[in-house]
This record gives sequence, C-alpha cells and structure tokens, in this order.
Amino acid sequence: MITTLATWTIGSGTLLIETGDITTSTADAIVNAANSRLAGGGGVDGAIHDAAGPELLRACAEIIAQDGTLPPGRAVVTPGFRLSARLVVHTVGPIWRGGTNGEDETLASAYRESVLAAATHGATCVHFPAISCGVYRFPIERAAGIALKTIAKSLREGLVNSISMVIFSRDTAKTWLAVGREVLGPPA
Repeated sequence: MITTLATWTIGSGTLLIETGDITTSTADAIVNAANSRLAGGGGVDGAIHDAAGPELLRACAEIIAQDGTLPPGRAVVTPGFRLSARLVVHTVGPIWRGGTNGEDETLASAYRESVLAAATHGATCVHFPAISCGVYRFPIERAAGIALKTIAKSLREGLVNSISMVIFSRDTAKTWLAVGREVLGPPA
C-alpha cells in the first residue's frame, strides 16, 4: 500500500511524496535503483525483481548482453512483467564518495534520464524510490533536494503528468517532506 503525505502542483503536473512499497504501485512506470549489471540485489532493486518475477532478470540480462553495463546516471526500460506498473525504468545512482566526484550531477542525471525514458515509452505517471540513499550512502537531505529540483523541472517541461517519490521508511519520508517544503514551498 502507498500513502500520500504531500502534493505539489508544478506546471500542469503533480509531484507527490508518498510512503509505502513501490512494488505495489499502479503507476505507468516505476523506477528501479539498480546496479550497473541490472542483476537485482538488495533493497528496492531486489524487491522489484522479486515482485516482477524471473522475466525481469532475463530482460535485464538481454540488455546487458547487447549494450554492456549501465553507467551511473543513465536509464533503460523493461516491461513490468508481474508488477501492476507497465514499465520498469532501471537507473544506476552514484555511490557517495564524499561529494567531490560528480555525485550530485550523476544523481540529477539518474532522475532526469529516468523521466525521459519513461516519457519516451508513453508513461505519464512515474514513481521513484530514493535513488542512492541506501547502500550507496548518498546523504538523504542532499539527495532529496537534488531529486525534487530535478523532477520539478521535468514536470514544468511537461514530460509527464505526475511524479511520486515513494519512500519506504516513514522516518526517511519525513526528511523528504521537510526538504520538499524547503525546495518547493508548502504543499497543496
């Protein structure tokens, strides 16, 4: 189940901060915080692979066989298979190395490229996890600011109609809410 905590109107679109399990999303597309081999793993990546079924891993293996590993900041699309979401957009976020190795730009690129990939495949509603905020150790407040500014810009450009940040942990979601108020102003 996914619960909406806050909503902002940005251009003609909507940005939401929600809490819950992204694998239950009914959005057109969900974003997977993947590793560069698209091999599944822990956290949200493992949960999405488990929920989508083995077809997702096979589709990812085909992409890797054809194109090689996915660099940080880029995105590719597969079907959602057993998920309610029609599409899974796989992106690789940066590993935090102190903030002096282009991490901010790479994280912004991961969000931007994911929205573009989803829109190119006909998605109008996209749900994101908190990319790089788990084992990749990106500071949550910093990541939230970058993510919200980047997806707000995508909404202003009319790339999609709705973007949600679906944060698994309620405590982490509270941080995203505070940053959202700071970056976007008060929610509707």
